[in-house]
Amino acid sequence: MTTATTPLSACLAAHVTGVRFQDLPASTVEAARRALLDAVGVMHAASGLAPEVQPFIELAASGSPARPRASVLGTSVRTSASLAALANGSMAHALDYEDAFDPAPTHPDASLIPAVLALAQAGGPVSGRELLTSIAVGCDLVCRLGLCLREDPARLGWYPPPILGAMGAVAGAARVLGLDSRQLLDAWSLMMLQNSCPGEITSGTHGVLRAVREAFPAQAAVTVAELAASGIAGFSAPFEGEAGFFRLFAAGRYDESVLLEDLGSRWLVEQLSFKPWPSCRGTHAAIEASLWLREQHAIRVEGIAEVQVMGGEVQQMLASPVARKQAPSTSIDAKFSLPFTVATALCRGAVTLDSFNPAARADPEVLSLARRLRFSLQTAWGRDAARGAVAIHLKDGRVLERDVAHPRGSPANPMSGPELVAKFVDCLGRASRPIAPQAAHALAARILAIDTEEDAGALF
Repeated sequence: MTTATTPLSACLAAHVTGVRFQDLPASTVEAARRALLDAVGVMHAASGLAPEVQPFIELAASGSPARPRASVLGTSVRTSASLAALANGSMAHALDYEDAFDPAPTHPDASLIPAVLALAQAGGPVSGRELLTSIAVGCDLVCRLGLCLREDPARLGWYPPPILGAMGAVAGAARVLGLDSRQLLDAWSLMMLQNSCPGEITSGTHGVLRAVREAFPAQAAVTVAELAASGIAGFSAPFEGEAGFFRLFAAGRYDESVLLEDLGSRWLVEQLSFKPWPSCRGTHAAIEASLWLREQHAIRVEGIAEVQVMGGEVQQMLASPVARKQAPSTSIDAKFSLPFTVATALCRGAVTLDSFNPAARADPEVLSLARRLRFSLQTAWGRDAARGAVAIHLKDGRVLERDVAHPRGSPANPMSGPELVAKFVDCLGRASRPIAPQAAHALAARILAIDTEEDAGALF
């Protein structure tokens, strides 16, 4: 716990900068490897499939320095660390296929991994052991921040995932650059001058900012870490200060004990969920239930009268406004739509990277079924982002039901190692510069043994 002489921010900074690779349990190291593998795959796929990331890639290419040192994944572009983090960050969430932390509204690695990869290449050599340590500490911090809040930032007009993720990205960037605890406080302070994501990002029918949002905290993490390394001073209490992080984003309501309990001995990177379907994690229980019911009961779409989906507050966000969710106009809107994703699962028997392109979004059978979906809020479920249930009302009078408490990919129902590698190989094959399966398998093997690499950045 903190004391009068060791305030919260200082405790966190000492922890982040003091952890050694040998302090990490083998299970934590394995979890960090899996997170890195998944993130690299997803960013490659976005380079080829997400048109909204192209302006970021073009900006990175146009701003290439005389000696470009960092890669924009899935492309031939090499550029500065800052611009590589911007472009890779834009791709990290563009397909909504990255890992998630179900107990809190976070995607802990979406800005963290683009930032640490860019710095590992630009300032290398950085060992695989240090890269994994930076991921473990940064991811753990983001998860703890999400859990400790006692006021939902969304109720105050903020959109939490990139705001929380930014602070973990700074922690990881500080590790890669070798900052000390005082410099990390400076870097977190500098991030507070840039860290913002208004809830308005969820509004509008044509905007794609929700897809590319992680570009900005990823780039900022690189910038503030480099500035802190150069001696730019900040303030002493960026988190708990009178007008610090918790005051700004949670009205000062947080539980310090959640941040500090078992710090350094329990690593929440081990509690990540990996996505078998490229859509908002809040849709996954309903997708899984729908696929199970379709297969078990040989459901024919023309026999469905209505579909009822039960969920908590997160799922409610994915079901309204009704008209927009029933006929999403953009790929990212479709990925944040329970009616569209459930209808796709029931009509097509799968939800894949191809389920959200313009042709798929215009599929008349999917759209017709989406209009027959009704949502039922389960207030007792609170903000549990994972749980969901489906009841299919058939025209013959039968009602088929399925409740999924722990959807596929969660720690309680994990994707296997071979499944994650298969996802990685598929993603690399969809990059702007596709990578053949044999080469993709070889890269996956090296990433999963990256702690033996002395120059981790060279892999990418």
